[in-house]
Amino acid sequence: MKTNYTLIGDVREKLKELPDKSVQMCLTSPPYYGLRNYQDKEEQLGLENTPEEFVVNLVDVFSEVHRVLKDDGTLWLNLGDSYMRPGTDQPPQKGKLNSEKMNKRYGFDKKHKSKNIKLKPKNLLGIPWKTALALQDWGWILRQDIIWHKPNCMPESVKDRFTKNHEYIFLFTKQPKYFFNQILEPLKDISIKRAEYGWDGVVVEGRNSPQKMEDMKRFAPEKGKNKRGVWTIPPASYKEAHFAVFPPKIPELCIKAGSDEGDIVLDCFMGSGTTAMVAQNMFRKWIGIELNPDYEKLILKRTAQSVLF
Repeated sequence: MKTNYTLIGDVREKLKELPDKSVQMCLTSPPYYGLRNYQDKEEQLGLENTPEEFVVNLVDVFSEVHRVLKDDGTLWLNLGDSYMRPGTDQPPQKGKLNSEKMNKRYGFDKKHKSKNIKLKPKNLLGIPWKTALALQDWGWILRQDIIWHKPNCMPESVKDRFTKNHEYIFLFTKQPKYFFNQILEPLKDISIKRAEYGWDGVVVEGRNSPQKMEDMKRFAPEKGKNKRGVWTIPPASYKEAHFAVFPPKIPELCIKAGSDEGDIVLDCFMGSGTTAMVAQNMFRKWIGIELNPDYEKLILKRTAQSVLF
């Protein structure tokens, strides 16, 4: 199968061009709801009339990702949230809510069916978790929510809440057993000492038994500890014309955990091509999908500077 190239067009159509069970993992970040217009097209994802319609469209996209993913593959989904803007009943976007489609997708009965509820201004929309739970209802296994903590986040002018400095990265799988390379972190000195001498150096019946001490030593110091689910990674800056860029560390971690050398990595919202660049540097193959043809130049430029194989 052809790899290391970008399909230009609507993701909902371009995914259909990929064969079944052809990629090992998908790492992607869809447009955040109601925040940016990446190209002047009415049917563009992220510009729906309601959050519910946006979620339905994402479920449709990732149902196709489910098809092209290998049975032991993984989906790594980064999503940020947005607020209902003051002075409006809805974000000023185009489109209509397809209630019949919503009811069919989620099985709502007449009592609980989705309605075009006009949220009060300043509501946090909860897009990441609405999407995650909708994908779970569709059939994905929601394996983990990873917190991307941004230590030098974008300042906000609000004075009636705290500045938001995190986003979510959801790990989804097709089945309970899947491919995963465990990532270990170095143990702190205090953890090594606890493993060697017990939690406080005092032998307590049962607590510091020889068997328990032996079990603790298995994790120190050469093996380290399992990587935690909160990742402190500064946001990336990129001088070219793209609004939202992955810091390379995020795809490095996801690709390391979700694939081996030679595997195919899919990014169905490619943007400036950070996923492709990192995948290539890690000796993986990649396929991208991008709506805006102007970004293809950025992707080619970044991948041309990285490892080719």
